[in-house]
Amino acid sequence: MNYDALLWLSFGGPEGPDDVLPFLENVTRGRGVPPERLAEVAEHYQHFGGVSPINRLNLEAIAAVEKELAAQGVDLPVYFGNRNWHPMAEDTLARMSADGVRRALVFPTSAYGGYSACRQYDEDIERARAAVGEDAPELVKLRQFFDHPLFVRSFADAVRAAHAELGDVEGTRTVFTAHSVPLSADAAAGPPSEGGNRYSRQVAEAARLVAAEAGVGEFDVVWQSRSGPPRVPWLEPDIVDHLDTVHAQGVTSVVVCPIGFVSDHLEVIWDLDNEAAERAGELGMGFARAATPNADPRFAELVVELVTEHTASTAPRKLSDFPAAGCTVNGAPCAVRCCEPVTRPASRTS
Repeated sequence: MNYDALLWLSFGGPEGPDDVLPFLENVTRGRGVPPERLAEVAEHYQHFGGVSPINRLNLEAIAAVEKELAAQGVDLPVYFGNRNWHPMAEDTLARMSADGVRRALVFPTSAYGGYSACRQYDEDIERARAAVGEDAPELVKLRQFFDHPLFVRSFADAVRAAHAELGDVEGTRTVFTAHSVPLSADAAAGPPSEGGNRYSRQVAEAARLVAAEAGVGEFDVVWQSRSGPPRVPWLEPDIVDHLDTVHAQGVTSVVVCPIGFVSDHLEVIWDLDNEAAERAGELGMGFARAATPNADPRFAELVVELVTEHTASTAPRKLSDFPAAGCTVNGAPCAVRCCEPVTRPASRTS
């Protein structure tokens, strides 16, 4: 099958102080997040001038992918669209249509399954196509890649480098982190026949693969960046709480690897480089954070390899027993009742 373009579909982030609250309102619409929590998160962005690094990092990654596509002789222009901030996916798809694109592949900047990590990108695609109308290009989403050898090796090298930064101190604990989600959302992640929890199981598998590749023995999988009301249970433990736990166990230094993120989102910079690093300092623990793969040349190679699975019918490479294409086959819609959104309780005002 022939394709005319590649759409790089991401989360989006504010570009200045006035963008922050409107952006966060887009992110949390319908999720029952209390206004005071939005204000708290907005303050995190204001520490960085109201600018998230995510758009810049996406543009850098796109430039690397364009270079890799050209090097491999794959003639596909790359377009950039977001879920929550400009350039919005709807606007980008309208431009693609005007440029004559009729069929395009879509690379979502998430390696995992689950609602927010996977199915919501399908919803973004359908929303954008509906906004453009009958002239909207056909869009085929690329597969999940948490167990791709290039993804695993990139993180493994980053973990080794972080250990070296600490001087390879004996007994350093490696801690993998990913974005927390409500337990109910994780339970709904994956087709019902699979029993749910696809998101947390894939994160755990990615951590296992990276630890094995990096030669790490003992490691932990923890979570970060929860945003819901306290009465709603989310995946735990939180990274900061976990530092207290391992400190009490006698651990004197930690390497933290943001396995759930492909680039240095503001959540990585704030939750890990600020809050977690600060807590480690208070506890007198050594702390090093592993890099995300966005800037690694192998990340561009990975994306192009996912593309050529479609354009040249190359075989998928993977290191786990999870289905190579996620829930069904490459480009197919989610299975019935797979990763359905979970209704969240409205926030209380009293």
